[in-house]
Amino acid sequence: MNISPDNIILWQWGFLHLNATIAFTWLLMLIMTCGSALATRGLSLWEPQADGEISRWQNLLEILVTSLRDQIQGISGQNPDPYLPFIGTLFVFVFTANLLIIVPGYKPPTGSLSTTVALAACVFVAVPVYGIAHEGITKYLKRYIRPTPLMLPFNLIGELSRTLALAVRLYGNVMSGTVIVAILLTLMPFFFPVLIQLLGLITGTVQAYIFAVLATVYTASASVPRGSHENQTYQPTNDQPGEPPHGKP
Repeated sequence: MNISPDNIILWQWGFLHLNATIAFTWLLMLIMTCGSALATRGLSLWEPQADGEISRWQNLLEILVTSLRDQIQGISGQNPDPYLPFIGTLFVFVFTANLLIIVPGYKPPTGSLSTTVALAACVFVAVPVYGIAHEGITKYLKRYIRPTPLMLPFNLIGELSRTLALAVRLYGNVMSGTVIVAILLTLMPFFFPVLIQLLGLITGTVQAYIFAVLATVYTASASVPRGSHENQTYQPTNDQPGEPPHGKP
């Protein structure tokens, strides 16, 4: 049995080849794109539909978006809106990739180290992007030489090491579940794999949540000056865009 999707070659011509990691990654992108298009079709921004109710798809989307916003705000203490598209995409991708393990023949691309490294690299790039956007390039770069310029190599190593840890953590957890299923398929091929698949769904959801939480911590921390003792907490309001603030006509 092939454990890693990298080892499953679906098509090859000369030095060019298409493995399961690439194929299932593009399949996930197609599913997420079509799902997003269907879920947002006929989306009602401010007014409910004629029957006074919103669609089930929109209801599900609002629950997902609201939950993600609350989690990001609770973790970072900042306005969650700038982080929501990036963190939300990471969570939905990892969650969907792990959810589809119930489909026979499917291999989660998160079981490939190349996929998890790519996801971690996205977080690695997002950290300075959000930091520079919030503080400016000069102020952000100064954090790497605080409290002394001698800390520059250590701070750079810290950035690289946490990116590596983020990739290896996700890969290890997904891969371990695949290995356990393979072992149990050999020992008891009819009973235990069903239980492990159910457990894998729970584990995959947890791993998607943990990955999103860590990505939130890394990106949001780039917007908070190091050594700052200011306690600035984002306070959401109930005012909707396009509506006047409460108490005003």
